[in-house]
Amino acid sequence: MGETKYIFVTGGVASSLGKGIISSSIGKLLQARGYNVTIQKFDPYINIDPGTLNPYEHGECYVTVDGHEADLDLGHYERFLGIETTKANNITTGRIYKSVIDKERRGDFLGKTVQVVPHITDEIKRNIKLLGNKYKFDFVITEIGGTVGDIESLPYMESLRQLKWELGQNALCVHLTYVPFLAAAKELKTKPTQHSVKELQSLGIQADVLVLRSEHDLSANLRKKVALFCNVEEEAVIQSVDVPTIYEVPLKMQEQDLDKTILRKMGLPAGKDPDLKAWRTFLARRAKASEIVTIGLVGKYVELQDAYKSILESLSQAATYNDRKLKIEYIQSETITPENIGEKLGKVDGIVICPGFGSRGIEGKFVAAKYTREHDIPTFGVCLGMQCLAIEFARNVLGYAGANSVEMDEKTPYNVIDIMEEQKAVTNMGGTMRLGAYECVIGKDSRVFEIYGQEHIQERHRHRYEFNNDYRQEYERNGMKCVGMNPESGLVEIVEIPTLKWYIGTQFHPEYRSTVLNPHPLFLSFIKAAIDK
Repeated sequence: MGETKYIFVTGGVASSLGKGIISSSIGKLLQARGYNVTIQKFDPYINIDPGTLNPYEHGECYVTVDGHEADLDLGHYERFLGIETTKANNITTGRIYKSVIDKERRGDFLGKTVQVVPHITDEIKRNIKLLGNKYKFDFVITEIGGTVGDIESLPYMESLRQLKWELGQNALCVHLTYVPFLAAAKELKTKPTQHSVKELQSLGIQADVLVLRSEHDLSANLRKKVALFCNVEEEAVIQSVDVPTIYEVPLKMQEQDLDKTILRKMGLPAGKDPDLKAWRTFLARRAKASEIVTIGLVGKYVELQDAYKSILESLSQAATYNDRKLKIEYIQSETITPENIGEKLGKVDGIVICPGFGSRGIEGKFVAAKYTREHDIPTFGVCLGMQCLAIEFARNVLGYAGANSVEMDEKTPYNVIDIMEEQKAVTNMGGTMRLGAYECVIGKDSRVFEIYGQEHIQERHRHRYEFNNDYRQEYERNGMKCVGMNPESGLVEIVEIPTLKWYIGTQFHPEYRSTVLNPHPLFLSFIKAAIDK
């Protein structure tokens, strides 16, 4: 196409309006037109990455193929566009400042005073343009975290101002704001949006497109008013009203010609609208499904909707492709006891034992694993969830009382889960785990081989602890098979009990690879087993 085009997505009025979904939707529509598109997220916090952040602070930590711990919005980008993101797709203020300070320490600035402008802003601009310069994407969509007016976002806004000036028609700003409804007055109010756009203008940035988030339909007159007060064309004022699923958002944006408006403003021909046939087929199946499959989510962060975001989306996609509506039973593992487990799992068709770190709620996961093993309920253990399956099996089948992971009990007499050898000397917490995509070879006589239909796979990881191979033979003699192995390290990646309907644990995170149009085979098979139960 020639020069890369840059689209910036900013937010105003309030956070959590869905910049990631709007960015993903724009990307999906442009991709459907044949353009090569990627999306990146710039987060204003000073952490180097989200890897050390508590889920209560930040929700899920997403992992890219190249082993970067990233913002959960990268999961939306991958699920919508079917792309693989990398370290270059998620930048934090911490990384920006660290890079600049490292350059200063090396003497790269030749004794000059290092300042926010131009040094920090130049580093931000370099990272924004990196994907376009290196990989020659047609479009690079850049989502700026936070809300316009935040002190911590100012260097990013200044960088956007400079880039819009430098790139001319090759740069465009989409601003997402909120239009609240005052119940007492029974009116939608545009004043917050006007103030948000004014704040953006005070920083030297004129929004080219406005996306108005609201729970209510916005009239043509209201949008005309917003266009008038905000110096935006009427056709470039788009509404984003609540829909049953986030996957409908691209179609709602297409109905309002958002992609055409962007292309026109950037000097590109719009051409014929893509039909998005596969996407529409997925949504039609989702809407048509009437029967319910109920999955229990066993974890310690179940009260946080974003803590297990990728798992929830993977289950939802798999349910759609099995023509079922998904119902989630959130089961707080801290509250599980041998006495109440039957009641807590009485209504579920299958359970996922969730990943995580630390000992809080871990005994409840063991109780759940024991109950589903003994009652032949489809069970999917992910990362720590797989380790829980192995520990429970050691305690109650192999007879190793006190078996545990050394993460939970350093003095356990049976360390069936041990710290990885290369992790023993690690002292820094951030970015030091086994991260990213690694190979796994699957045994051909296993259920997992039937599910994947191939022997060699690659999946993404995020862990420090591993199955202890000293116990492997005893596990296999007693019915738990180690059916997936890393060919280089011999690390156990997958365990299963083949005599049960569906009892599988993976050391890796398959949820990171599940997308709308390519749902993960393990989740598809798990949901099918839950339905068959």
